[in-house]
Amino acid sequence: MTFRSLALFSLAVCSLFAGLAGQSVPSSSPITLLTKEGRRPSQVTLVGDQEFVALDELAAIFQLTVREDSLGAITVSYKGKTIVLTPDQALASISGRLVSLPAAPLDDARGRAGRGGHHWLVPVEFVSRALALVYDARLDLRKASRLLIAGDLRVPRVTIRYEPFGTAGRLTIDATPRAGSTVSQENDKLSIKFDADALDVVVPQVPSQGLVQGVHIVEPVSLVVDLGPRFAAFRASTQPIDASSRLTIDLVATQTEASPSPTPSPAPPPPDLSAVNQPTPSIRTMAIDPGHGGEDDGAKGRGGTKEKDLTLAVARRLKAALENRLGIRVLLTRDEDKNIPLDDRAALANNNKADVLLSLHANASLRPGTSGASIFVAAFDKAAEDQARASLGTERLPTFAGGVRDVELLVWDLAQIRHVDQSAELARIIEQQFRDRVPLSPRVIDRAPLRVLESANMPAVLVEMGYLTNAEQERQLTGNEFQNTLVQALVEAALRFRDYLDAQQHSPTVDGAAAPKPPDVRPAKAGSPHQ
Repeated sequence: MTFRSLALFSLAVCSLFAGLAGQSVPSSSPITLLTKEGRRPSQVTLVGDQEFVALDELAAIFQLTVREDSLGAITVSYKGKTIVLTPDQALASISGRLVSLPAAPLDDARGRAGRGGHHWLVPVEFVSRALALVYDARLDLRKASRLLIAGDLRVPRVTIRYEPFGTAGRLTIDATPRAGSTVSQENDKLSIKFDADALDVVVPQVPSQGLVQGVHIVEPVSLVVDLGPRFAAFRASTQPIDASSRLTIDLVATQTEASPSPTPSPAPPPPDLSAVNQPTPSIRTMAIDPGHGGEDDGAKGRGGTKEKDLTLAVARRLKAALENRLGIRVLLTRDEDKNIPLDDRAALANNNKADVLLSLHANASLRPGTSGASIFVAAFDKAAEDQARASLGTERLPTFAGGVRDVELLVWDLAQIRHVDQSAELARIIEQQFRDRVPLSPRVIDRAPLRVLESANMPAVLVEMGYLTNAEQERQLTGNEFQNTLVQALVEAALRFRDYLDAQQHSPTVDGAAAPKPPDVRPAKAGSPHQ
C-alpha cells in the first residue's frame, strides 16, 4: 500500500465511522485504526452482541466494487478477485473456498432512507477473514485489543507484570513477536522505548507502593514507569523466549537503616558442603496445557471471549511467573492458535519428563448464572485399574553405554492411575490457594474421565477457571487483575505442591527403600478419547 493510499484509507475510515455515528443504532467500544500516518479511534455498529460495519463504506475505503444479483447474492470485487456473500448465511466464498463469518450480512435501512437499494452490514471480522485474503496490503484485525492495523506495521503484543520481592521488585515485559527495546532513566521515571511502529498493550494496574507508582503508555511506542520514593537503582536485561523478547527490570530500594559500624572479621567458617548431597528437586519441569485452539474455539462468552484465547493468555502469564518464582523449565503444549490432539498434549509432557501437568480451561453452562472455578482429577473405574495392573510388564532394552536396563511398561491411556493420589493432593492445594482469591463453584474438586489427564505419567489436574457464559465472570476472566490473581494462586500452589513432593521424596518406604520411580509409558494400545 502506497503512502497516498494509506492517507486515503485513514480519511475514508474516519468518514465511515462519522457516518455510522449519525445513525440511531448502538455502538460498541471503539476500534483504533493504525496506519503509517498514525492512529485514530473509530466506532462500529452493534447489532445484538455482534459488531458490524457498513459494506458500502468498506467499498469506499478499500476501493471495492459491490453488486447484487437477481438471486440476492452479494459480490464484492477487488482487482479481479471476488468475495461472494449470501444473506442469512454466515459464510463467504472466495475463489470457491468457503470462509466462516461470525454472523450473516444484515440489510439495515436505518440512516439510508431515500437512497434506495440495500444497506448491507457485515461483521467486523469480514475484514480479517475475507477481505484480507484478496487485498494487496496486510490487514490485521485484533478485535480483543480493539485494533485494526493496515499495512506492514510492527505492532508487537506487549504484556507487563510486576512482582515485589521483599525490599526489591521486578518488572517483566514480554513483546510478541520479538521487538528490541531500550531503557533509560530521567528523574523519577523509567522510559522503555520499543523498536516498533506501535504497541498492542493493556497496561495492568500496579498497586502504588515504594518502588513503582504506576505504568502508562506514551504514544506510540514507549512505556513510562513512575518510580516511588524508595527507588534507588535498576538493572535491565533482555532475553529471547520462544517467539517473544523478554525485558526484565530489577528494581532496588534505598537502604533506610544506617549501616552498622565495621567490626573485626571473625575467623572464616568451615566450607558449607551441605549442597553436595542435596536431593534432586521434585519439580524441575512443568507442562501447561492451554485448552482448545485452532478451529476448536471451546466455550464462548456473550462478550465475544473464546476459551482458546483465554487459556493461552493465562498459560503465557503462568509460564513467565513460574519461571521467575520457581526457576524451573515450563513447557506449553501450544503457544499459538492451533489445534493440538489430546494425545499429543500428554505426549509432550511425557516425552519431556514433566513433573506436573496443568491443563487450563474455561467452562460453559446453559444457565447464565452458573459461575465459579473447579478442579478435575482423572477418574478410572475398577475394570481400568485391574487392566492397568494386569498390563504392567518389564522389557529389557539396550542402553547407549552398551548395557541393558529394565523398562516397566504401562498402557498409554492408563498412565495416570499411578499418580491419582498425588493429583488429588495437587487439586486440594490449588483449592486452598483459590479460597478468598478466585470465585469457586459449589463442587470445587471433581473427577472425570478426561483423556488429556488419563495418559499423563505425572501428577496432573485440569482447572476450569470460571464460566464464560456468566457475563460478570467473563469480564473478570478477561481482566488483567483477575488473571494476575489467578496466576499468583497457581504459583503458590506449585510451591506448596513441590514441598509436598519433597517431603514424600525424603520419606523412605516401610522397608527403608526409596520410593519407586514411575514407569515408562508406552502406547500398548490405542484408546478412544473421552468427550
